[in-house]
Amino acid sequence: MAATTSPGTPTATSDGVVVWSPDYLNYRWSADHPMNPTRLDLTMSLATSLGLVEGAEIVAPEPATDADLLRIHTPGLIAAVKEAGSAGAAQRLTDARADSISAPHGLGSEDNPIFPRMHEASAILAGGTLAAAREIASGRARRAVSIGGGMHHAMADWASGFCVYNDAAIAISWLLDNGFDRIAYIDVDAHHGDGVQHAFLGDPRVLTVSLHQHPATLWPNTGWSSEVGSGEGEGTSVNVPVLPGTVDAVWLRAFHSIVPAAVAAFRPQIVISQCGADSHREDPLADLSLTVDGHRAAYRAMRDLADRYADGRWIAVGGGGYGLVRVVPRSWTHLIAAVLDRDVDPGTAVPESWRDAVAAKAPSVDLPTTMTDGGDIGYRPWDGPGGTPETGVNTMDRALIRVDAAIIATRRATFPLLGLDPEDPRD
Repeated sequence: MAATTSPGTPTATSDGVVVWSPDYLNYRWSADHPMNPTRLDLTMSLATSLGLVEGAEIVAPEPATDADLLRIHTPGLIAAVKEAGSAGAAQRLTDARADSISAPHGLGSEDNPIFPRMHEASAILAGGTLAAAREIASGRARRAVSIGGGMHHAMADWASGFCVYNDAAIAISWLLDNGFDRIAYIDVDAHHGDGVQHAFLGDPRVLTVSLHQHPATLWPNTGWSSEVGSGEGEGTSVNVPVLPGTVDAVWLRAFHSIVPAAVAAFRPQIVISQCGADSHREDPLADLSLTVDGHRAAYRAMRDLADRYADGRWIAVGGGGYGLVRVVPRSWTHLIAAVLDRDVDPGTAVPESWRDAVAAKAPSVDLPTTMTDGGDIGYRPWDGPGGTPETGVNTMDRALIRVDAAIIATRRATFPLLGLDPEDPRD
């Protein structure tokens, strides 16, 4: 398809838009599944209670069409998803919950159980990220956020890791056909962004950067520093694995030692961020130790990269995050605030109206009172290989030595391919 939009000097009529539909709440795997759409509902209600979305443009998306989905997915997967979600299919496939290997197209596994109208619920999430891409490509907005997106594990022919259709990959494909030829995708979910990386592994037009828990310690067990892309795309896959227990300051050291330089070298026209909140210290499915303060710092850093290198064009989507009440609503409210340029001070009180409404539904949850966890985001910048001495007693120094090993492994694997010096902290 020929390019129809040429990204140039921004002429956006809106700095930021929120893409949202109540239909996002239909993406519900089962009553006890960890990915519960309650987190989306609570996020939007918290953002509304804080006045963040007052006067902001809310874009209602349309479901992705089959043609949209076929940009990334096979006809077989789409047909299987439609059949699985049809009347009676859930009962027929109940026995297929064994594992994603035996389940057809990954459907009916423990991670991806069958639920009614699965296709429709999945297509609206993909449509939301597409709507964000279209808002920016048209010049109507510089930034857009869709917290229902971020289904980064979905592969071409199978559902994976709670993800049916890969909305970010679909939107990237659409942007490549509509005036963009340098797209930076940054994934800060605790789990490796394997589906998006795989979709563009050999495409030099797409830079995929993923910071995630070390693959030796967490599913999907990919995202090693040595994964750098293939063929013409060699050097455009950047992976930064960090160890369980990594805290804000250590995570931010890794981020700032690699991501800004890689993005600057790539010179993107747009930045797309997958903002999974499962790196939080309370998340039940991962083992990192970030706080909502670390999340907020990451979102602001990615916004700054878009402002500096992509004329402000930034799409932010959700992703993982299973602290449904205490974590995700505050984290993604900070994300919405970052997109709308209405940053919320961490010390801001959580509105009593929101707390009262949530307490009525979840009386056993100890609800947060402010928009902060008191996290320490004062990271020490990376100062080159061997820059941090081993003290043998200081826990933070030991953590820095371990993350520095990941930093230099990633820099040595990818930076020469991007024209950068892996040993020079100025790059």
